Amino acid sequence: MRRGASRDKPGARVVQPPVVYVHGLGSASTVYHAHVAADPRLATRRQLFVDLPGHGISDRPSGFRYTLEDHADALAAALDAAGAVGADIAGHSMGGAVAIVLAARRPDLVSRLVLTEANLDPNPVPKAGSSGIASYNEDAFVRGGSFAAVLERVDPLWAATMRLADPLALHRTAVGLVRGTRPTMRHLLMSLPIDRTYLVGDVDNDLPGRAELAASGVRVEVVPNAGHNIMFDNPQAFINAVAGEAPRVTADAYKS
Repeated sequence: MRRGASRDKPGARVVQPPVVYVHGLGSASTVYHAHVAADPRLATRRQLFVDLPGHGISDRPSGFRYTLEDHADALAAALDAAGAVGADIAGHSMGGAVAIVLAARRPDLVSRLVLTEANLDPNPVPKAGSSGIASYNEDAFVRGGSFAAVLERVDPLWAATMRLADPLALHRTAVGLVRGTRPTMRHLLMSLPIDRTYLVGDVDNDLPGRAELAASGVRVEVVPNAGHNIMFDNPQAFINAVAGEAPRVTADAYKS
């Protein structure tokens, strides 16, 4: 089992669970989350920024399959090594899908999930980054120039971290994300007996099945003035959620 790399920001000796940040596809945890860590509501907490295998500063083994389950097992190994049990996991996009799988496989490691536009279903729409990357043949993406072409098309923020990812790892991770899990990430999330918050930005606000999620106990929060990268677009709302201060939304507030 390979471990993802993590950076650990110790907090004061307060009896609170550690916060673990898990990035999205082609991203890196510190870039997307370090700016929120100094907020007074989080600064006293132990905080870990984990780069999944093939991303950021982590190892990039060529023999790794990079499925969601593999990433979850690597995340578990990193948390075991750090002694971070019962953590609050803040997972963005693909990282949220990995966090869901982790919570299902290793419930001892997770006490709460804060998911930012996490992938819940296999075969996302073609406009999604994972679907676009997975549509390439692996060899063409890794050695045929397709990776460079994708870097030219994505927005500059994503490109800045994606270029740090290993092309093989990025492609296999995208394929694994498109394939999803069985049961699906959505069904795993709905069955978890822990506190769960799902953040969706109001720019698209295209979360399907939200009433069903809310009915299962998932707290769905629509964040104003935010797109997919809520931690940048509305950092205070993101911090509120990670700190456990997000307002509760009832199931009857949604129609789907």
